[in-house]
Amino acid sequence: MSEMIIYQNEDGTTELDIKLENETLWLSQKQLSELFSVTTATINEHIKNIYKEKELEENPTIRNFLIVQQEGNRKVKRDIEHYNLDMIISVGYRVKSNIATKFRQWATARLTEYIIKGFVMDDEKLKNAKNSYFDVLLARIRDIRSSEKLFWQKVLDIYATSSDYDSNDDTSQDFFKTIQNKMHFATHGNTAAEIVHQRVDSTKVNLGMTNFSGVKPTKREVSIAKNFLNDDELDTLNRIVTSYLEFAELQAKRRKVMKMQDWIKKLDDFLTLGDFDVLQTKGIISYKQALKKANEEYDKYKAIAINEKSRVESDFEDAIKSIENKNG
Repeated sequence: MSEMIIYQNEDGTTELDIKLENETLWLSQKQLSELFSVTTATINEHIKNIYKEKELEENPTIRNFLIVQQEGNRKVKRDIEHYNLDMIISVGYRVKSNIATKFRQWATARLTEYIIKGFVMDDEKLKNAKNSYFDVLLARIRDIRSSEKLFWQKVLDIYATSSDYDSNDDTSQDFFKTIQNKMHFATHGNTAAEIVHQRVDSTKVNLGMTNFSGVKPTKREVSIAKNFLNDDELDTLNRIVTSYLEFAELQAKRRKVMKMQDWIKKLDDFLTLGDFDVLQTKGIISYKQALKKANEEYDKYKAIAINEKSRVESDFEDAIKSIENKNG
């Protein structure tokens, strides 16, 4: 049976204990009134206003459950309306009672943490979870760590400890490209430039890209190799990056003097240990070649989109004229 309890710790902080059934929570108006210590009439009024103001839609937030309840001296089965977690939260932000105030304090603290940090975690729930939430969290962390900006910043922090590292030296720039290409090659058998050059296509949906922010891909995103990987390739790359960063951080922590070439050998050894193919060349496509094709395909893609829009507008105008002629 699902339930929700709001309580106060000894240190004065508010906590919620929620027992979910099939990963969701449904409470009746009576249960909501008991939860927030108000009358069912008050709960009913708030629910009506929430629907009236279109804060929530009725269909996905309400469900009937057959409940056995005591009525006088007999037990009766009745269909009782229950409301999901979205409604429970919305009601909690409207009800005026001490317990509702504690709920809002709890929710606001989590929202503040999310706005500042970008995430909120329930450590104990993740440690004791009987579902796949922890695996989902780990997958998301792997994806974040392998993002180009964060990955290269982390790599920079680690490799800046190299005795021969110089940020202005061409050797250092080539070094970063080598690391990136070796990881991509281990994942799908191509360098970063090769995968962009092979897969960018103005005639395909979203230029053949599988990952991008927003509704449509941007010109900057079209030059990033990771954005063209399928789910399986992306998962493999994320795991390689995460595992190697842990390995490299441990190496750096030992404060052993390393040169950039030593780090490349360590990466080769790491990939060999994982039974991955190790890139030994610079690849057959240069970054400039890949960038040139990516930009050209992006321009074609934009032109196709503009032409399609013009054709739709033209068809619409023809339809309007046809209607006007019939009416005339």
